[in-house]
Amino acid sequence: MIGLLGGAFDPPHDGHVALVRGAREQLGLDDVLVVVAAHPGHKQVDTPPAIRLELARAAFPGEPLVLDAHARTVDMLRDHPQWQGATFLLGADEYAGFSRWKEPEEVLRLVRVAVGTRPGFSLPAAEEDGRVTFFEIDPVPVSSSELRKRLDRGEDVSGLVPAAVWRLIERDGLYGRGGYTEPS
Repeated sequence: MIGLLGGAFDPPHDGHVALVRGAREQLGLDDVLVVVAAHPGHKQVDTPPAIRLELARAAFPGEPLVLDAHARTVDMLRDHPQWQGATFLLGADEYAGFSRWKEPEEVLRLVRVAVGTRPGFSLPAAEEDGRVTFFEIDPVPVSSSELRKRLDRGEDVSGLVPAAVWRLIERDGLYGRGGYTEPS
């Protein structure tokens, strides 16, 4: 069984890694394909897609990765029929807004959804129509938006991101950590 983990990964953090690890262990996934959204439709992303892909590679060594041009999950799934029937992984924070996604019922028709717990978000006790499964992961109270804020203030977040991601942030001066500038 294949899992899909989509996101902006701006930057990827230990919560993302815990979600993949928990899903592999509890759902018996054979592979998890990490899908980096080049231009996500639900949020502003300033970090270039190629850099976020490199950060995701560092966060998920050994996992297959792809950079996808679709702004919305349902459109991505329609254009990649080979992913239909997979298990789409979400953190509880993302699932809290799932009903506001573009065509959430169609997403549930195309894939199963598995939701990992996250501090501060309560989950229903039962599955929704058998298409949504809830599983517990080790709580990692971190979000990419909070990491960006902390990095912008010059804080050290090395304990909240995989070591390889931190090395890239430091090396390339990402998120206000040095001299990175957008190529012209």
